[in-house]
Amino acid sequence: MAITTEPGGTRPRRLRSEAGIAWRANGPLSQRAARTSFPNPARRGLSVGVDIGGTKVAAGVVDVHGRILAEARRATPGQDPRAVEEVITELVRELSAEYRIRSVGIGAAGWMDLSNSTVLFSPHLAWRNEPLRRNLEKLLRRRVTVVNDADAAAWAEWRFGAGRGESRLVCVTLGTGIGGAMIMGGRVERGRHGVAGEFGHQIIVPQGHRCECGNRGCWEQYASGNALGREARELAAANSPVAKAIIDAAPKDGTAITGALVTRLAMEGDAASRELVDDVGQWLGLGLANLAAALDPGTFIIGGGLSAAGELLLDPARRAFGRNLTGRGFRPAARIERAALGPEAGLIGAADLSRLLSRSGT
Repeated sequence: MAITTEPGGTRPRRLRSEAGIAWRANGPLSQRAARTSFPNPARRGLSVGVDIGGTKVAAGVVDVHGRILAEARRATPGQDPRAVEEVITELVRELSAEYRIRSVGIGAAGWMDLSNSTVLFSPHLAWRNEPLRRNLEKLLRRRVTVVNDADAAAWAEWRFGAGRGESRLVCVTLGTGIGGAMIMGGRVERGRHGVAGEFGHQIIVPQGHRCECGNRGCWEQYASGNALGREARELAAANSPVAKAIIDAAPKDGTAITGALVTRLAMEGDAASRELVDDVGQWLGLGLANLAAALDPGTFIIGGGLSAAGELLLDPARRAFGRNLTGRGFRPAARIERAALGPEAGLIGAADLSRLLSRSGT
């Protein structure tokens, strides 16, 4: 399945694509999503987006302009799919009591089947072949769409955020690892088997750091929040005087030295933390240059927790990108921009995709 939009018209129409069905949708787009209160809960076209995270399940009512009208969240109740489905059901029913909901979109980490119904594999939840859509439609008695969370976030940025107007967009999410998604020609590009976007596992240092996937030298071992935290812990373990601010900010055992901590210290002006973020930014730029050689996007959107470092991260990334880009000087270079919608992008995109698919009857 692929999703696409185009200007003009008021109704979706079906198109063929290699992966099954492509969908076109239309409607006004806002400059970006915003948390706003609206007095009319009975407005049409409202959907609920749900983002299943490792620590929390977040849900929100989203209108056709990508605006979040209301939100609710619960702690993720472990890895049992039945327990997660119960939490999702509670959240959707809570929001449905206040708003007239047309459809529900679920964003989950992992690989989805091409019919957007089954979670084939979710590493963080340890799910295998989980029929999430079928189960939730029975519980909720309403239309449910299940999508990859990175695809949902990329769709939201393209529709309502930093990627508006871009025909070829690549989103890279920097968290504990590196996730990704592509919008090509106005479509979510999932690849032949529905598993495109695993950018974090391109190998950039043969025989480098071991990755959780089993390989060595994966990009996410050098350009993620986990990579930033690891480098800071090594610096602190050596009791380097330049790491004083990092050591002072963390417990004595060093276990709480994370990428988020180093990012905060860098933003506060700590020189060592800034240097570490700069190094990660250069690895980021190298990997983006590889992606540009293969995909030739017009824009890279950088999201996830590590993107909070802003230009401290993106400036070295752009410099490294320029140094390593094949054909540099003879080709236009892609823009590298920070995501605009923040952590809500996943639920906004999931809601919008569910609304478009429910209109199409898929």
